[in-house]
Amino acid sequence: MKLLSRAGFERDRDDALYNRIASKLLPYLVLLLVVSFVDRVNVGFAKLEMAGDIGLSDLAYGTGAGLFFLGYCAFEIPANLILQRVGARRWLGAIMLVWGVISAGMAFVANTHQFYAMRVLLGIAEAGCYPGVMLYMTYWFPARLRSQVCAIFFLGLTFGGMLGGPLSGWILQTVPQWGGLHGWQWLFIMEALPAVALAFFTFAWLPNDPLDASWLSAEERRYVHASARGADGAQTAAVLPGRVVDALCSPTVWLMALANFALLGGAYGVSFWLPQIIRSAGIANLLHVGLLSALPYVFSGACMVLVARHSDRSQERRWHSILPMLLSVVGFWLAGATSGHLAWGLIGLILAVVGAQTSSGVLWSVPATLFSGSAAGTALAMVTMGGNLGGYAIPYMIGYARTLAGGFAPGFYVLCAVQVLGIAALLLVPSNRFRMSDVSRDTRALSSDMNAASPRNVA
Repeated sequence: MKLLSRAGFERDRDDALYNRIASKLLPYLVLLLVVSFVDRVNVGFAKLEMAGDIGLSDLAYGTGAGLFFLGYCAFEIPANLILQRVGARRWLGAIMLVWGVISAGMAFVANTHQFYAMRVLLGIAEAGCYPGVMLYMTYWFPARLRSQVCAIFFLGLTFGGMLGGPLSGWILQTVPQWGGLHGWQWLFIMEALPAVALAFFTFAWLPNDPLDASWLSAEERRYVHASARGADGAQTAAVLPGRVVDALCSPTVWLMALANFALLGGAYGVSFWLPQIIRSAGIANLLHVGLLSALPYVFSGACMVLVARHSDRSQERRWHSILPMLLSVVGFWLAGATSGHLAWGLIGLILAVVGAQTSSGVLWSVPATLFSGSAAGTALAMVTMGGNLGGYAIPYMIGYARTLAGGFAPGFYVLCAVQVLGIAALLLVPSNRFRMSDVSRDTRALSSDMNAASPRNVA
């Protein structure tokens, strides 16, 4: 299966090798993100029924939806440092097992305070997943490929939005009250099972890094490992020292975290509130609500991959990140200006989601190339933290605005302004932080040695 564009490679051998690695790892990583995304945003559908059962107001729901990200932010940096110490297989497997159990436990909340507590715990449990995978991919893929690799990984958000909405709507619409539990309770339980199953698969299968991959030859393991390390240490014009404190004190990392605040805040603001937005427009059938909520994600996947491939081919990151964010600005403005009109509102939200996800696919190729060693994991965790603070703040702001104004339009205008703030942050990042240089001479020499030692083509 060929997942990566030929434009990112300098040698035919790399084309075959890295596409083989991508075909092994990326389907699993995409599935991991699908399950993670569904388990964190299915509360938006559950709220359609659970609000009345546990006395959940719009403001309390927005607060609880966002509290997930406070727990998430608090543990992101420690989680990435633990992954580097204990290995990806054990750490990612443990994360999935714990979050699956907690997600199923959401079915048994009985009041607002329990809802808040479980959302915080779910955020803590998932904290190491997203930044951990971003760090894990730097072990395998050199910097020149990471834009399209990140875009393929982010297809998990697209597929999660496409599948999670209809699935959640179907569960709410059709599952009877088995065992005295309501449909929203079965929604949490049924959608938590894949995380538990995937945890045991991870324990049994996932290699910690290229040196641990039994499906690579010894020469291939050495080459992939050195190539990825060369990307971190010598392949980027902007690479900086590798201490954790360097990442914590880097203005570039903070600016990228602010940009990610805008991107993920906008994306999760849509994800958490879209079912209510559609319901408020007069759609009563819950399955129809789920199907309509999938539309923004149907269009985002292809745009994200195409833009990321063009970014890798041109090795340009800044404008490939900024221009899609401008599309999000237009989308949120349109959604606010046409609030209450379902068709135009959906078009606006489609544009907003396409812009946010497309920009994320490119932006995420940059942070890990700025540092080496532990600082790389810290930089990734900090940028993720910025995004998840947006995931906390934006759903709360939408809920607060709706409580005050009785509609969603003010929240959309706030989201529009937040995207402009993210664009300003990227414009302030020094241009050399986005530039990629040629492959290091050490990696080139290793490639020559590998070719001499093993002249056969990689299958």
